[in-house]
Amino acid sequence: MLAIAGRLEAAGFEAWCVGGAIRDALLGGAPLDWDLATSARPETVRELFGRKRTIPVGIEFGTVCVLDDAGVGHEITTFRRDVRTDGRHAEVEFGASLDEDLARRDFTINAIAYRPSSGEVRDPFGGQRDLEARVVRAVGDPEQRMREDRLRALRAIRFASRYEFAIDDATLAAIRRSAPHLTRLSRERVQQELVKTMQQVRRPSGALRTWRDVGALRVVIPALSELSELALRTLDELPRDTDAGPARPQRTSNRIAALFLDADPATARRAMNDLRFSKHETNWTVRLVELWRSAGIEMAATLERGAPSDARARRWLSQIGRLRAGGFLRIASARWSAARALGLDAPDARAVRTLHRQLRRSLFLDPIEIADLAVGGDELRAAGIPAGPIYAKILDALLEWVLEDPARNTREALLAELPRILAELGEEGADDHSSTDS
Repeated sequence: MLAIAGRLEAAGFEAWCVGGAIRDALLGGAPLDWDLATSARPETVRELFGRKRTIPVGIEFGTVCVLDDAGVGHEITTFRRDVRTDGRHAEVEFGASLDEDLARRDFTINAIAYRPSSGEVRDPFGGQRDLEARVVRAVGDPEQRMREDRLRALRAIRFASRYEFAIDDATLAAIRRSAPHLTRLSRERVQQELVKTMQQVRRPSGALRTWRDVGALRVVIPALSELSELALRTLDELPRDTDAGPARPQRTSNRIAALFLDADPATARRAMNDLRFSKHETNWTVRLVELWRSAGIEMAATLERGAPSDARARRWLSQIGRLRAGGFLRIASARWSAARALGLDAPDARAVRTLHRQLRRSLFLDPIEIADLAVGGDELRAAGIPAGPIYAKILDALLEWVLEDPARNTREALLAELPRILAELGEEGADDHSSTDS
C-alpha cells in the first residue's frame, strides 16, 4: 500500500489512506485492508499501474483495484462528490477535493484520512473526537445522510454495536425517521447487513433490538417484527465467526437460524427467500427451526425431569442427523442459557452438559441412521422380499430396534428380526408386496 501511495504522489497526485482501516487503527486494531483516495482519475490510475495490475471494480464510481507486489488488492478511489442520489445509488462527479470527498461519507469515524508520506491526519468532522467519546455521528446533516443512502441507518446500528458505542441523538432520530423508507433497499443489501452484523458484533442482541425499536425490523424482515427478548439473548450466547480460533462460517448460520426459532418453518422459509439467502442457508435455517419445534421442545421437557436414557438420546440424534447435530445443540444450549438468565423455565446447565456427553459418545460410534445399518436393500432382496416401498418401512423399523440397543446392529440379528417386523407391518406390508409384483 505504501508503494502504491508513493507512486501516485511521485506522479503528482495526492494519495490518502481512508475508510475503516483508519478508524480501526485509531481504535488500536491491526487492519488488513488499506484503501486509498486520490486526486488521480480512474483512467490515470490504470495507466500508472498498468492493465495487468489493475481491476476496474467500480470505475463508474471512481474505484480501481490495484494489486501490490504481493498480489494483494487495494481499492483506489478518485476524490468525488455526489451529484444526486435516490436512497440506493449515487451519481458522482470527479474533480473534488479531499475534504469534499470526506464530506460525502456516512459517519465522522469513517471520514478520517491519513497521508502516509507525511504522517498528516485530515479530520474535518471531528472523527477522532467521536472515537474517543465512543459515539457514532453522521457527517453533517443526519437527515441528508440517511436520504442519500438508506442503508446507512443499519450501518450506524452495526458500528455502534460492534464497537459498543452510543449513537448520537440527532443521528438516532434520523435513523428512526428513515425506517419507513428502508423498503427502497434491495433485499440483497439487507441480507448483507444482517450477515455482517452476525459476523462482526460480539453481542448482536443490541443491534437487532435497535433494529426492532426504531421500526426497521418491521420494514425489512416483517417475520421478525416482534422479536422476543429470549431470541435476542440467545444470539449473544452463540459465538461469532471471529471468536477464538479459526473462522467458522457455520457460527453465522447458527445465529441466523436462532433468530427464527419462534417462527413457524413456512414463515422462516419465506423470510429467508425474501432476503435472497442461498438455498443451502435457507434449508439449514428451516430444518433447524423444524427440529427445534419437535426434538428441542421434547428435549427440554425430558431434561427438566432428569437425565434421558441413552436410547432416548440416540433417537434424538437420529432425528437431528449427524450433519446438523453440532449446530442444533449449540443453538439449543444457547436458548436454554438465555432462558435461565431471564428467569424462564429451562433445563439446568448440568443436565445440558450431561446430554452433550451422551450425544458425543453416540455421534460417531453408534448406528443412528439407515446408512449405518448392517443390512440394506441387497440383503432384503436376498431374503426374498420384493423391492418396493416396503423397504423403507422395514429399514425404519430395524433402525428403531437398533437405536434401543446398538449391539443389535449385526447382519444376523437384523435378518432374524425381519419376520417380526413383516408380521407387524401386516396388511400394509402385504399391499406393498402385491403392488410390486403386479
